[in-house]
Amino acid sequence: MGEVVKAKKGKDPLSFAKDFLAGGISAAVSKTAVAPIERVKLLLQVQHASKQIAKENQYKGIIDCFVRIPKEQGLVAFWRGNLANVIRYFPTQALNFAFKDVYKQIFLGGVDQKTQFWRYFLGNLGSGGAAGATSLCFVYPLDFARTRLGADVGKGAAERQYNGLIDCLKKTVKSDGIVGLYRGFNVSVQGIIIYRAAYFGCFDT
Repeated sequence: MGEVVKAKKGKDPLSFAKDFLAGGISAAVSKTAVAPIERVKLLLQVQHASKQIAKENQYKGIIDCFVRIPKEQGLVAFWRGNLANVIRYFPTQALNFAFKDVYKQIFLGGVDQKTQFWRYFLGNLGSGGAAGATSLCFVYPLDFARTRLGADVGKGAAERQYNGLIDCLKKTVKSDGIVGLYRGFNVSVQGIIIYRAAYFGCFDT
């Protein structure tokens, strides 16, 4: 009875690889599909602080933004920053589940869900939050780059601040060092701990 967790973790390497790929691919497809909406949302959020968008050229709303982006920046501009988003979500989804299993062995080793429900529930919360925080340490630079690229409204390469994902990462490291890639991490990690703790706590209990 006390080996419930151990029994659930009897996954072979092939099963783990399938979970890894399935989680990453599904996230990549879904993020690519909604990328235009994400970019419009991001531009509306940051336009008042952007040096590239003059006050008189700010977007008037969602429809105006959707109409002007392809006219001013080209149709593919809807997916600006999407590569970073896809790369970020592939390991994020996979690492969350991988690290969750590792932390469940730590928090829930020998805990029986039926006889120790609340300890099991709290262990799931802890393993979910820890998994989310650990995963974020690896992928946060991509999240940072996605935001920077999505907020870049230059029409051509000469007007844009960054020419792509690698260029964004290189310029940030050159100007601010590695720590520059983790700007805002403290706030993000608090949110991800709460979110993943609640998600896995409810999902696995």
